[in-house]
Amino acid sequence: MPTTCSAGTDTRSWQPPGKNCGACGARSCEEFMALVSCGEKDYPECPFFESRAPDLHIPITSPKGTDICGREYDFVLIPLPGEPSARKIIHPFRPDLVERWDIRSGDIVLGRPMGAGCPIQHVLSVIDANPVTGVLSCHTVGPQRARDAQVKDIQAYHVVGFEGIARVVKNPPGFGLRQFFLPSFCMMQRAHTGVVMMVLGKSSGLHVRVEDIRID
Repeated sequence: MPTTCSAGTDTRSWQPPGKNCGACGARSCEEFMALVSCGEKDYPECPFFESRAPDLHIPITSPKGTDICGREYDFVLIPLPGEPSARKIIHPFRPDLVERWDIRSGDIVLGRPMGAGCPIQHVLSVIDANPVTGVLSCHTVGPQRARDAQVKDIQAYHVVGFEGIARVVKNPPGFGLRQFFLPSFCMMQRAHTGVVMMVLGKSSGLHVRVEDIRID
């Protein structure tokens, strides 16, 4: 049963995504919110929370085992602890712009993942930028971030890979295998395929990196 207390209900509009990942220490998102209401936990203890979270409006995918088209997938890729979304590694169609525009950590870039066949424009917060290769490591964030900050519009990019914690639904990630997976913040809710290039057992779960991304 969820933890309850006599404290008043918190009126903040943000709600956790219902992943029940356990990173906050609670057994479920419902229990976490009850503990927040009791003052025993705070919002930043949820790895999906950030100060702008009420404005993100990013659809959160529940691990149902099939995507919006009915295709089965092996695992859901959720964020690393303390991060807002699974890491996305991208290569702009114009990689020279990374050096020319001095794109660096903390910048907000805008573009569409054309190489993977996705029709949705993404707002990305840069974690790391390589001026030699033009490769960017990013978090997917909400459209509000593009309205609140100076945006560098790279327009189109290839998705090199994803990195995060694998929440197994059908099959665990296997090194060197091409598997179906679902990024937890995918707005299309379509299963992706990728080659598992790294599997590390961590206290937070299986830390994986998937490359050669395709949406079939």
